[in-house]
Amino acid sequence: MTARLVGSAREIGATRWNGLANPDGATLPHPFTTYEFFAALEESGSACAEAGWEPCHLLSDHGLMPLYLKNHSYGEYVFDHGWAEALERAGGDYYPKLQCAVPFTPVTGPRLLAKNDAAKRALLGLAAGAVSQLGASSLHITFLTEPEWRLAGEAGYLQRTGQQFHWQNRGYANFEQFLGELSSAKRKNLRKERQSVREAGITFDWLSGSDITEAHWDAFFDFYMDTGGRKWGRPYLSRDFFSRLSGGLKQQTLLVMAKQKGSYIAGALNLFDQDVLFGRNWGSIEYVPFLHFETCYYQAIDFAIARKLKRVEAGAQGEHKLLRGYLPVPTYSAHRIAHTGLRRAVDDYLVRERAAVAENMEELSRHAPFRKA
Repeated sequence: MTARLVGSAREIGATRWNGLANPDGATLPHPFTTYEFFAALEESGSACAEAGWEPCHLLSDHGLMPLYLKNHSYGEYVFDHGWAEALERAGGDYYPKLQCAVPFTPVTGPRLLAKNDAAKRALLGLAAGAVSQLGASSLHITFLTEPEWRLAGEAGYLQRTGQQFHWQNRGYANFEQFLGELSSAKRKNLRKERQSVREAGITFDWLSGSDITEAHWDAFFDFYMDTGGRKWGRPYLSRDFFSRLSGGLKQQTLLVMAKQKGSYIAGALNLFDQDVLFGRNWGSIEYVPFLHFETCYYQAIDFAIARKLKRVEAGAQGEHKLLRGYLPVPTYSAHRIAHTGLRRAVDDYLVRERAAVAENMEELSRHAPFRKA
């Protein structure tokens, strides 16, 4: 099998990329595997060498692995800062490292873009070779699917787990039917939160496709920068990214915009495929109690019910989501570390961490807000 490292999504092209990412030709493919999403990130300057995300995608005869050579550990949502510090204390260099990921996107999805397991195993072997070829310390595959995670484990990669909170659609006809499955106290709390937002005079627009204009993106970007600047210091995505996203994936983009007194004050960006609504970014320029929960979680549930989607994935972290009907689910990452001592130490740590994650998920599930059978 021949393979090469490619310096941009554009060099691969939409036809080749999407043919490998979506071999079955789904009308609404997983949005975070598409050429259009990666190209929007790279061509907008959001994921580029200057930002510490240098594209070096691994392209073989029968597969594709989105790779970035990185000189930091930001924008990944699977934290390895402690590993970097440990290697540097031992006199080694952790950076550059290779990252197989969708930049700034903690969403589970295929990372080994190939049709069969044989091609995926080949990609794992080729990627391991790229670590030494590029002089990297390690390779990290984040938010891959569980079957891919198992293939990576069989190939000698270290295995890590984490957790997120997802809402499952059990065939609900409307939000009230969903509320009917919650315990009385939790049901009352959610109704109170939604009522509070309504009493503040907030209304919502669901925008998708050609309904999203550049004026909407201007407003949303202001929200994103204001909230992201206060929360993270420097948001990752450029204004140009959102225009490119809308141009490439407009039929899979949902912009939920909150309006008060005739003006937009907050918004949430979501993408969706045929089964799942993926919550991504949010921002607000006004504080309204419970507005974040309504815009990001309850409006998402309403949309999923209306579209008969199977679930809502509301992003990283946030145990507060549990009380609002979002249940814990595992996430997966796989790691290949060249340094023998660090690899041994990380492997030992991950055994204990996987057990702790499983125990925590079990404990959280016992506190789910649903009525007991």
